[in-house]
Amino acid sequence: MPTVPSLAAPDLIQRPRRLRATTAMRDLAAETDLTPSRLLQPLFVVPGTGVKRPIGTLRGQFHVSVDRLDEVVEPLARAGIAGLVVFGLPRAGTKDERGSGADDPDGAVARAVRALKAAFPQLLVATDVCLDAYTSHGHCGLVEGERILNDETLPRLASMAQVHADAGADIVAPSDMMDGRVAAIRTALDAAGHADTAILSYAVKYASSMYQPFREAEESVPAFGDRRSYQMDPRNGREALREAALDAAEGADLLMVKPAGPYLDVLAAVARASDRPVLAYQVSGEYAMLAAAAEAGLLDWDRALLEAAIGIRRAGAAGILTYACLDLVRILGG
Repeated sequence: MPTVPSLAAPDLIQRPRRLRATTAMRDLAAETDLTPSRLLQPLFVVPGTGVKRPIGTLRGQFHVSVDRLDEVVEPLARAGIAGLVVFGLPRAGTKDERGSGADDPDGAVARAVRALKAAFPQLLVATDVCLDAYTSHGHCGLVEGERILNDETLPRLASMAQVHADAGADIVAPSDMMDGRVAAIRTALDAAGHADTAILSYAVKYASSMYQPFREAEESVPAFGDRRSYQMDPRNGREALREAALDAAEGADLLMVKPAGPYLDVLAAVARASDRPVLAYQVSGEYAMLAAAAEAGLLDWDRALLEAAIGIRRAGAAGILTYACLDLVRILGG
């Protein structure tokens, strides 16, 4: 009878060491890949012309008008990333209770989508579908007093998504967390002839402290209360699986977990359970913390950024929405 080698046999002990011997060997043995095609970049578009204004809360990010999009997007296109997620601001003085500017076919987002698809057809263009930047109260849904009106908000979100699809968006991404919005958007898109427009649902979006830099960039800080009544409780994990399953059943093509870093356990669980691709958003607070620590000399920016992104991929994210796309591509040698 052949002898079964002991797990302590010298040959077996040496194998991991040999697989770490050279860079090529380490790459061959790596369990997790990170490539530019896994990355998506947030893009903040604003009304007007000639605008390219640094966003103070987000290192290296800009508010940009449609006529200057090429300056921001050309390097991203050359880097080979998968695409963009477009966030918009309304014209000054137009915010109201209903977020009327959200579904303006001549608004900054719709105009940006048309320009991007014409100039950069190789890039996927997704659009944020949420009312918060357009409402006078800063909430993601319509309100009555200080109560969020879930069902009354759904037609507004569906109209917003349809305008973006009419402009040529490949993907619409509802981030509002209203119950039933995926079904409402899917129904509206199909009825308008946009059966091929995909829905990336922010299915698992926690009521996190890490959105503050983004909210300042989007000018969407709530005028009262907070968003805990419609975003998820950070103490809950199993709820994420229910939320993801519900959105998939309503017609979501892709699912999002947000934030990424503090919720890697949730990301891994959702990715294992779902038959849809699951993306993760390395949100503004995560990015800002890394940037601040690097600027203070407390860590190495490149190594920390790469480690964080690989951790998100290892947890199961098919793609990462991150403000660090260009830095990551540079670090990866692209």
